[in-house]
Amino acid sequence: FSNSSANCWSHLHPVNMFNSYNVKQFYHSKALTSPYPGSHIERSQVPEDKVGWLVEWKDYNPVEYTAKSVLAGPCWADPQINDKSFSPKFNDRDGEVERKSLNGLYMVENGRPRNPVGRTGITGRGLLGRWGPNHAADPLVTRWKRDGSGNKIAHPATGKSILQFVAIKRRDCGEWALPGGMVDPGEKISATLKREFGEEALNSLQKTPEEKTELEKQLHKLFSQEHFVVYRGYVDDPRNTDNAWMETEVVNYHDETGETMDNLPLEAGDDAGVVKWMDISEELNLYASHSYFIKLVTEKWGAHWSEDPGPECHE
Repeated sequence: FSNSSANCWSHLHPVNMFNSYNVKQFYHSKALTSPYPGSHIERSQVPEDKVGWLVEWKDYNPVEYTAKSVLAGPCWADPQINDKSFSPKFNDRDGEVERKSLNGLYMVENGRPRNPVGRTGITGRGLLGRWGPNHAADPLVTRWKRDGSGNKIAHPATGKSILQFVAIKRRDCGEWALPGGMVDPGEKISATLKREFGEEALNSLQKTPEEKTELEKQLHKLFSQEHFVVYRGYVDDPRNTDNAWMETEVVNYHDETGETMDNLPLEAGDDAGVVKWMDISEELNLYASHSYFIKLVTEKWGAHWSEDPGPECHE
């Protein structure tokens, strides 16, 4: 991906946001949720002023937890850190596995990578496969909401056109989200974005070879047009721990005329329970940091977001 298209509005989202304190609070709220997803394990409570590692906290004694599904050693997971055969190259590309963080260097302490944003109240890997960064990619596919005659629909309060995005309802937690997924070792981000969108929003895994070929053609059309990187970096995710965390690259593919997506019938597959076009507004309550990514996209396209005009944000 070239970042040139994102540069013109990069003032909206410094890619490395750790410098601004207010964003740090935006970051660690979901990563402090208890009990830890899919378990009865309670995180140690981390007060807001003790999230950052620079704050000394001698009594910090988080519980260690790695899910059984990870310890079973599936192909997407690392071995345990004390496994003699395991010598990961942190902050580097390690064979096919990308262990570099999108946010720059992270600390490694006693052989364990340390969450760059701060404490989460739990160590180990939880549900995540990799020690350190776990890379995902989230395609944000948008179109304008239109009436029966094909005219854009504006929001009555703001007069701005309403943008829609393809949303999936996650099977694991029942929350609405972008149809993203993990980057396979050695896979290019652009391939992950296309693959995950096909699997989750179009049920491509269940299609006949003929249907797959047709789908591939339409997907190629959508994913090869101009797109822009909405966000790259750390994600405040309920699965994060002190030693393993989610990072993502969110890319917006905007179907300006709506014609490409008319030829792609949405159908839930894989990890999605339901898939649909959803109107974008600030009322949406989405998984992890997804509402924030969607807000950035409405700013990019000048679409409706909030009925409360408020001061325009220009950092």
